[in-house]
Amino acid sequence: MEIEQAPTEKPYTKPEGERRGLVLVNTGNGKGKSTAAFGLALRAHGRGKSVKIFQFMKVPTARFGEHRMFEQLGMPIEGLGDGFSWKSQDQEHSAQLAREGWERARTAILSGAHFMVVLDEITYPLIYGWLPLEPVLQTLRERPREVHVVLTGRRCPPEIIEIADTVTEMTLVKHAFQAGVPAQRGIED
Repeated sequence: MEIEQAPTEKPYTKPEGERRGLVLVNTGNGKGKSTAAFGLALRAHGRGKSVKIFQFMKVPTARFGEHRMFEQLGMPIEGLGDGFSWKSQDQEHSAQLAREGWERARTAILSGAHFMVVLDEITYPLIYGWLPLEPVLQTLRERPREVHVVLTGRRCPPEIIEIADTVTEMTLVKHAFQAGVPAQRGIED
């Protein structure tokens, strides 16, 4: 490790623009995309802001750690899918769930009722062709000015990245799964 001198002056100037709703994307092959989105949701909720979370690949009855915690906090989180695509018994049914879920998410975004709407794992139904890209782009462009939208998932379409305000790519450096360590409660779920 190389030691460096701590900055003694602020390394940036404060932007002069106005505050507005942002489109934020967490993508890439590294771990932490959803976790980072949930962190933003918790931050907003902690400031008394209304947050709605939609999970495109989770089942409505999912009870992962985040579901339990958000339930305790009174933060709505809604599973829209039927689980991992490779476990699906009917891919067309999975696609239909994604389209129906999108309509709920779209309505929530356009209503302006929420400070933040999280579209967790939305990239998968997009890249699988289950959900058309254009309505998503149109909704992001037409959302009320004050609404923040956070999108997560691998291989985010470049068209979304282009209109996003903030894009973070999680890079896989090393993962315990590659060393044979299975998913663990409290880490992966």
